Formats: sequence, C-alpha cells, structure tokens
Amino acid sequence: MNEDQGPYQEGKRAGLHPLVVVFGILIGLWLFVALLVPSSRSKQATGTEGPSVSAIEDPEAAPVIFKIHTTILEMNTIGLVVPQQATDSQIVALLKRLKQDRLAGTLGEQIPATTPGHKLGDHAIADIYIFSDKRFAEADTLRTLTRGAHAPGTLYPGAIPFETAMEEVRAHYRIDLNDTGSPDNGSLGFADESGVHSKHFRRIF
Repeated sequence: MNEDQGPYQEGKRAGLHPLVVVFGILIGLWLFVALLVPSSRSKQATGTEGPSVSAIEDPEAAPVIFKIHTTILEMNTIGLVVPQQATDSQIVALLKRLKQDRLAGTLGEQIPATTPGHKLGDHAIADIYIFSDKRFAEADTLRTLTRGAHAPGTLYPGAIPFETAMEEVRAHYRIDLNDTGSPDNGSLGFADESGVHSKHFRRIF
C-alpha cells in the first residue's frame, strides 16, 4: 500500500451508506414516539372506569322527587323510588343531598330511622337503595341485595335473582358510622362488599 495514500480513495464512498443513516433516523423516531406518546391501548385501559363525577354532575339539574317504598328495620335498609326519567345528574345530586342532611343531623326529615335510639344516631347504619322501577324496591329484593352476591339463593327463593336486581339499582348510599375512616359511601349503580358490581357502577363518594 502506498504510504502517501490518504484515508479516502477515489471511487470509494466516504462515511456511512445513506440507507443506514435513513434507517437509523426512522428507528430513532419510532423509539421517540413509542416512549413519549401513550398508545391507544393505554388510553383505553385508563378509560374503563367510566366518566368522572364532574362529567356526570349538572349543577343546574332540578332536584329529583323520590318516594320511600320499603323499609326493613332489622336490616337497616330502605328502598327509594325515583321517576324513570330521572337523570344520573339528578341522582348524584340526591346522593349528595342525603349525605349533607346526614352530616347536618337532618336526614330524619327525609328518611325514616334505620337505627332508632342508637347512641350514634338514628342512621348509624343504613343501606339506601334507589330504583326507578318500584318492582325492584320490594322487601325480598332488598334483602337479596343486602345479603350480597354470594348468599345462598335458597334464602329468598321467590325473590328476583341478585344479578338481575343489581342492574336495576340506580344508586346506593351506605352509611356506617362505626367505620370512622369512611362512614359514607355513595355510588351510581351498586357494588356489594365482595366487589361484585353492576355494569354502570360509578363511585361518587
């Protein structure tokens, strides 16, 4: 080899081949997009919880009228019925109004006592179910819901099955003043203590 020959020779390409450079740039861009831009799959996964409460609420929604249909004192349970046309916004507002009344000590003006004479008050423990169809607010259906998904079906053989009744619950308000960390739990739809819940279940508070 000629010692005076430089690093570049006539007829030979200097540096990397252009295709290698192009492929390198494409791979770099792909990695950039993959790392910094969330994929549609992750967006779908985070959206399975449904709309937030703020998306459901409508501060201008008219107060919904409800009727007390059933009271089961020994189970601290009450069934309320609202009109079929009641919106989710109205029912969210109803749940919050009931909670505010409970905190203010005036819930008894709206709802019968579920624990009369209790040291913690007349609503120390309460399961309040809200329906649009009064057929599902009957005593046996409320007992089925209160017992939960894993209760034997033979307890109330004539009652509507748990899975059917659960889907008809418009909202549920659970009060347990013995649970000082979370005494009030309200939701659209229904979920029992085991975690079984209706398709339209949304936690409100």
